[in-house]
Amino acid sequence: MCDLTAPEFNDEEIARAKVEATRWPNGPVCPHCGGTERNYPIAADAAKKIRAGLYKCGDCDGQFTVTVGTVFEGSKVPLSKWLMAIHLMCASKKGMSSKQLERMLGVTYKTAWFMSHRIREAMREDGPGLLGGGGKTVEVDETFWGNKKPRGQKKGRGYAHKEKILSLVERDGRARSFHVPAVNAKTLRPILKEQIAADTRVMTDDAGQYSGTREPMNAHFQEHGVVKHSIGEYVRGDIHTNTIESYFAIMKRGLVGTFHHVSPKHLKRYLGEFDFRYNYREKVGFTDSERALAALRGIEGKRLMYRESDRCPT
Repeated sequence: MCDLTAPEFNDEEIARAKVEATRWPNGPVCPHCGGTERNYPIAADAAKKIRAGLYKCGDCDGQFTVTVGTVFEGSKVPLSKWLMAIHLMCASKKGMSSKQLERMLGVTYKTAWFMSHRIREAMREDGPGLLGGGGKTVEVDETFWGNKKPRGQKKGRGYAHKEKILSLVERDGRARSFHVPAVNAKTLRPILKEQIAADTRVMTDDAGQYSGTREPMNAHFQEHGVVKHSIGEYVRGDIHTNTIESYFAIMKRGLVGTFHHVSPKHLKRYLGEFDFRYNYREKVGFTDSERALAALRGIEGKRLMYRESDRCPT
């Protein structure tokens, strides 16, 4: 999976230098005032309780380390273990459970669980732009997750008791997933318009939320290709949803085989994790190390407080 003997996983000074080089490629930046010209390192001194990696800004007199304003802020876990955790989560195609991180990092389960959620925050991509465009193809579909039927409810195909997931997947491109409250045109259509460029070929099945004639999809997009699953059709030329079905297969194997149970309040973070690994997958040219570096670049401005995670280790 990865070389756990790499220096940044075993030496705190090397780990800190890597984080600094990634976050501050042009030198330290004061997180308090944004100053870049007069930031000076303060020598570590255990007797004076001066920790390694501390800087002082000559403009505002503020003190800071590279972790201030990041998902690492306030954590007592060594940066070397943070980097190892990021690499492990990025290198595992189906994800890595907090229990496994606990064993591999030598931390408590509670710490491993909270670390994993902070790393998912780092993986979350803000404002990444529209999918598709330029005649590209985006496949759209939904899937369902979790929650057994309540006792006494009749057996059947209904998914009302399950969590609903909408995903948009570019062919040979990116994926974007959403935890949605309902699977209907009123809920899904606005997301499609907001996330997909107008000059895009959109592929769906023939479910009513996509194929209704009241507001046809091709009124908003370059083309709307429909594969008729209702009559057993799965491919018609290049009209299909096979790409997104393959993506759902990876997602489901991770949710079922790795995480086992994911509570609704945290589902969106897990979806972001699967999207991230897909967007930086090997097929589009990323190695495990490059994927981990991309996650490391996302640490800034995404500090997750314990109370924000609802104190629910799932």
